[in-house]
Amino acid sequence: MAVYLDHAATTPMLPVAIAAYTQAMSVVGNPASIHSVGQNAKRMLEEAREQVAATLGCEAIEVVLTGGGTEAVNLGIKGLFWARPGRRILVAGGEHHATIDTVEWLAAHEGAVIEWLPLDEFGRLRMPELERALADDPGDIALVTVLMANNEVGTVQPITEISAAAARAGVPLHVDAIAAYGQLPIDFAAIRADSGSVGGSGLVALSVSAHKIGGPVGIGALVLSRSAKIEALIHGGGQQRQVRSGTQDVAAAVSFAAAAGAVQAALPEETARMAVLRDRLIAGTIAAVPEAVLNGAPPADDDRLPGNAHFSFAGCEGDSLLFLLDMAGVAVSTGSACQAGIPEPSHVLVAMGRSVDEARGALRVTLGHGSTDADVDAFLAALPGAYAQAVSAGHADRATSFDR
Repeated sequence: MAVYLDHAATTPMLPVAIAAYTQAMSVVGNPASIHSVGQNAKRMLEEAREQVAATLGCEAIEVVLTGGGTEAVNLGIKGLFWARPGRRILVAGGEHHATIDTVEWLAAHEGAVIEWLPLDEFGRLRMPELERALADDPGDIALVTVLMANNEVGTVQPITEISAAAARAGVPLHVDAIAAYGQLPIDFAAIRADSGSVGGSGLVALSVSAHKIGGPVGIGALVLSRSAKIEALIHGGGQQRQVRSGTQDVAAAVSFAAAAGAVQAALPEETARMAVLRDRLIAGTIAAVPEAVLNGAPPADDDRLPGNAHFSFAGCEGDSLLFLLDMAGVAVSTGSACQAGIPEPSHVLVAMGRSVDEARGALRVTLGHGSTDADVDAFLAALPGAYAQAVSAGHADRATSFDR
C-alpha cells in the first residue's frame, strides 16, 4: 500500500464516521416529513447539526449543510454578492479555484468587478492593501473573500484582523476555512465578537468540508450568521432557512458530525503531533535535497498549518517529482492546476512573487490523522532519487501542436 501524504486533498474516513454512516443509512425517513418516521430522521439531522456547530463555535441554526466545500464557497460568495448593491469583490491572491472560478463567473455573467489583493512572500494578505481597497468607496463593495489557511502553502491568515477591517467598512467577509478545519481551532462567534462584526458586516460566512476531516465526501457546510443577507443558489422546498433547499442527507450529516466531534476532541494533541512530524519532514527534505526551498510561513511563526510542508525544487517539474514518487510508493501533490495534461505553475507561488520556474517545481506534502514517522522516512528515502531523475528530465515543453 502506498504511503499517503496528500491529506490536504482528502483524508481517509475515520472509523467512527464510517460506523455512524453505516448505521444511519439503515434509517428510513425524510426529515421534512411530519410523521414519526420523518421526525426521527429530523431529530438525527438536527442533533448532527448541533454537533458540527459545536466544533465551529456557532449556533446550530447557522450551519447550512451543503453538498461539499465547493458548493459552500459558491453559496457564500454568490449569495452575498447577489444580496448586496455593490459590484466590487475583494479577493486575496492565491485563493483556491473554488473561489477563483466563482468570482470569475460572477465577473463574466453578473457584472462583478474583481480586485485581487496582493500577498507577501509568505502568502499572507498585505493588510495595508486591504485597508486601502476597503476605504475606496466601500458602498460599492459586495464582499471580501479570503482563505483562513492557504490550501497549497499552508500559511494562516490573520482572520480576526481581516474581519475587523471589513467590519469597520461595513462590508461582509466570507472565509474559506476548508483547509483549516480540523487543523486549527475555529470559533465563528468569537471571531465576530473580537473583530467587532455587527449585523451583516465583518465575518458573516465561513465554508468547511467533511472529507477534509475524516468525514464522507459529498457534504460540507456554510456557517452563515443569523444577520447575514444572502440569496439562495438552490430553490424548491425552503429547507435550511430557505438558503439551501432540497432533501437533506441525514446519514452524511450524522457521519460528518461523528468525524467533527472526534477531530475536535483530539485537536490539541493531534495538531502538536503533526507539527513535530512536519518539522522533521521539512528538515529532512532540505538535508536530503539542498536545492529545496520551503514555501509559506516559517513553522516557528505558528502561522502555518501543522500538517503542511510545501517546497519548490529547482530545475524540474513538480509533476515529474509527483509521478516518480508515486512510482516509489509515496503519494503527494503539486497542489497546482494542470490543464489538458500541460504542467502549469502554481498560481499561489506566482501571487507570492515567485518566478514561473520556481512555481513550476512545486510539491505539497500534507500529513493527517494516520501519518507516522515511517511515512516521513519513506518520503525522505524516495526523494533524492526522484529529484535526480526529475532534474535530468528538466522542464516540460509547454508548447503543444495546437500552438503551432
